[in-house]
Amino acid sequence: MDLGEGLRKALARLSGATIIDSKTIREFNKELQKALISADVEVELVFALTKRIEEAALKSNMPQGVSTRDYITNLVYEELTRLMGESYEPEVRPKRILLAGIYGSGKTTSSAKLAKFYQDRGLGVGLICCDVSRPAAYEQLETLAAQANAGFFGIKGEKNVARIVKEGVAALRGKKVIICDSSGRSGMDEELIRELKEINNAFRPDEKLLVINADIGQVAGRQAREFNSAIGLTGVIVTKLDGSGKGGGALSAVSASGTRVMFTGVGEKLNALELYDSKKFVGRLLGIPDIESLILHVNEAVKSSELKPEDVNMEELNFESFYKQMKAMSKIGPMKNVLGMIGLVDVPKEALETGETKLKKYENIINSMTKEERKSERLLRDPKRIARIAKGSGTTDRDVKELISDFNKMKKMAGMLKNNRDLKKQMSKFMPGIGT
Repeated sequence: MDLGEGLRKALARLSGATIIDSKTIREFNKELQKALISADVEVELVFALTKRIEEAALKSNMPQGVSTRDYITNLVYEELTRLMGESYEPEVRPKRILLAGIYGSGKTTSSAKLAKFYQDRGLGVGLICCDVSRPAAYEQLETLAAQANAGFFGIKGEKNVARIVKEGVAALRGKKVIICDSSGRSGMDEELIRELKEINNAFRPDEKLLVINADIGQVAGRQAREFNSAIGLTGVIVTKLDGSGKGGGALSAVSASGTRVMFTGVGEKLNALELYDSKKFVGRLLGIPDIESLILHVNEAVKSSELKPEDVNMEELNFESFYKQMKAMSKIGPMKNVLGMIGLVDVPKEALETGETKLKKYENIINSMTKEERKSERLLRDPKRIARIAKGSGTTDRDVKELISDFNKMKKMAGMLKNNRDLKKQMSKFMPGIGT
């Protein structure tokens, strides 16, 4: 059970409660403590949090017209937001950024994600490879830099990090943001500290970010303190937050260490890096919709896919535009994250997996159609065409017919949409051009 599921189950126990008394709060707090400790949040922090909730609930009068569950949910929301630390808003300006971390933290990928983040905000970015210990680190960062449309510098086989940094800064002089990816180790040791200090002295970074894997839970606090002691951190990037049950433990431990979380990694793609917002993070745990983030992700996906107005005009939908829309929507991120943004957090895992599999299958089917077939579904009334498409996409005739059926349902919905101005206005927030 992940933290969000545990929190929602604890709150569900309050549904039948009509009054807030010490017994009700203590029973609720036991469930809350169990959920937080299971997510590897430090025990002392958990007890302090639940004590504050108990005191606030018993000392204040519940507002008239507010249910017990809603009142306690608001208290939990406020306390968890405080526990998870402050939100972050970066200065979009020229800067030098040093990334540090141990093996397996996602440091190199985070370097490229950060590069894309600043590239998308109009600042040219260059990446320097100072990971001189891990095999293929040079090639990996070079490839990722190209994907992020960022500059790259490294000296293959060179072990002198100070030399790499100095030559890299000179080579990337025209870039507004320069990011240095350093070596990792299995743990903090004297060699790693020495190397980081050499880079720090030569590079003189404006920001020094520690990259931490969410799976390590409360150990994140110890790592933050150790790296902070070595080079003086300005912030932390927590990766793999989307798939970790210990993310709450990692975030709360970093906050308790006195270091701020700046970014979170929520997927493998380069756009899966989010500014840390404790209110949004806690809101998703509790099942509170985050429509603002969803609209932002959809707009970015549409923009990066270079969709034309005719591609998102539901009134002229065909397989070709349907295909382009699916490709764009696949860039938003895992289905679990998308549903979480609209408050659908307890969708069964089997249903999520079915949805992801189905989307991929449909993409393969449409990819196996001819250009003419994508533009006219009438051609697919021919069983021979269906058989050919099924064979080409590695699916069955039944799968192709299922796609056609779902497509026709969407066209029917588009017909209803044509006569519903209010609905068109709402949906246009998600797909620009849909209301035309």
